[in-house]
Amino acid sequence: MLVIADSSPFVALVKIGHVDVLPKLFGAVMIPPAVADELANSKRPQAVRDFIGKRPQWLSIHAPTSVENIPNLDLGEREAISLARELKADVLLIDEADGVEAAMARHIPITRTAALLRDAANRGLLDLKQTFERLRATNFRIKQEVLDGLLKQHEEFRKQRESRKP
Repeated sequence: MLVIADSSPFVALVKIGHVDVLPKLFGAVMIPPAVADELANSKRPQAVRDFIGKRPQWLSIHAPTSVENIPNLDLGEREAISLARELKADVLLIDEADGVEAAMARHIPITRTAALLRDAANRGLLDLKQTFERLRATNFRIKQEVLDGLLKQHEEFRKQRESRKP
């Protein structure tokens, strides 16, 4: 599975201590150089800078051949969308509304951080309710209704899985 990511999922996952779910869910993740630069920026929390400074083997950096000029997006988002489009990625991990809209307009499959966490919980990799509480304690912007909906989906998934057990 070819997965490209913008910076916001990494920032959130490092802050809540769950960046380890990425290789468990996807095997490997690729980011463009501008996203790596954003993660290394001195304005980022030290934990995020440490993460990108000691980049794990499952995370690679790959530059797109060309970068589309997409209005209202920063360079990291533009590079991530351009790379995902160029390599025909299976999924782009991105959260910002304008970036999500731009990716969807280009028919790039996307996953947002909160949905990625639901998927990790469905695989038994984390406790979703606790994880969402930690996410809410950060400056990550997401509506409570979205988190509630994802929690409900996870609970339904768990009930279905339990009902299938012999």
